[in-house]
Amino acid sequence: MSEAAMSKAAMSKAAVVKAAVVSLATSVPPHVLLQKDVLAAAWDVFQDRFPEFERFSSIFSNTGIIKRHAVKPFDWYLEPRGWPQRTAAFLEGAEALFVEVAEKALASAHLTGLDIDTAVTVTSTGIATPSLEARVARRMGFRSDISRVPVFGLGCAGGASGLSIASRLAQARPGSNVLLVTIELCSLALRHDELTKANIVAVSLFGDGAAAVVLRAGDGGATQIENAGEHLWPDTLGIMGWSVDPEGFGVIFRRTIPDFVRAHLNPAIVQILANMQLTTADIGRFICHPGGAKVVNALETALALDQGTLDCERQVIADYGNMSSPTILFVLEQAAAKGLPARSLLTALGPGFTASCVALRHAA
Repeated sequence: MSEAAMSKAAMSKAAVVKAAVVSLATSVPPHVLLQKDVLAAAWDVFQDRFPEFERFSSIFSNTGIIKRHAVKPFDWYLEPRGWPQRTAAFLEGAEALFVEVAEKALASAHLTGLDIDTAVTVTSTGIATPSLEARVARRMGFRSDISRVPVFGLGCAGGASGLSIASRLAQARPGSNVLLVTIELCSLALRHDELTKANIVAVSLFGDGAAAVVLRAGDGGATQIENAGEHLWPDTLGIMGWSVDPEGFGVIFRRTIPDFVRAHLNPAIVQILANMQLTTADIGRFICHPGGAKVVNALETALALDQGTLDCERQVIADYGNMSSPTILFVLEQAAAKGLPARSLLTALGPGFTASCVALRHAA
């Protein structure tokens, strides 16, 4: 490459305007599930039909969860449900939660639905066609020329990947407003007929929640999306995902995630950072998706962090359980309230099996 071409490329790179977080909001549905009450109900549902339940029941106390939130009242989950009931509950609950969390994020950014140019909607726990942002367009006041980007299937990695997707869309059109909404109603996948350890783990872990982020390039907030990267491990489709049958989604957990994290996460993170021309020494804080207490411990080991470093992660899992994709943004909200360092790295793991990372640059 000639000197002139190199100079032009350098100027072009320098001219790239990064997307920034203008506002971040989180919401949960109104019904609270105490972990002790869920365990008691699980005994009633499973003990007579699943002899191994007694051995697996200790999972409930090992999650680190105190309470969770659900889109339906407690008693709704005590009866078997099929696709029509689950889908109706998803559409009703997800639409309401979408409007609630999006309006919070817009109000914080001093915007309305009319100001949004692109809406990115991330979910993996229900099927909606037309997708959620179209269903709530009238209530949100979205313009007829809004660009819609529904994203399905990323699971727990969806919060980080969604932030990456939304930031690239904002960066491509400086000055435009991009709204990211990630919403999961994991509780609707609770199954009575699945007599497996994977289902017991799901019953013990998952809650419902939503997060919304407004992003803009050019004149956004103090926290910029500096870079993003992913790592897809080969031959890992069975680690995490959904099965689909006449009753609904069924959770797939076929390998121990904490063991996988300890064995494989660090090299992947090192490579992702190297692609960003960074090292772990450049990261002032890791902000991680907390799959559960054991996963948080494994993350600290894999990332060479002191035990107890991931304090916001433990607090979020205690208060909300694992909400899949929005969870990482709940952690980011808490970490931001405490004060972000100059550079943070969001990390989340999801079906694929995939690590999704987003580097944040924060100006004091």
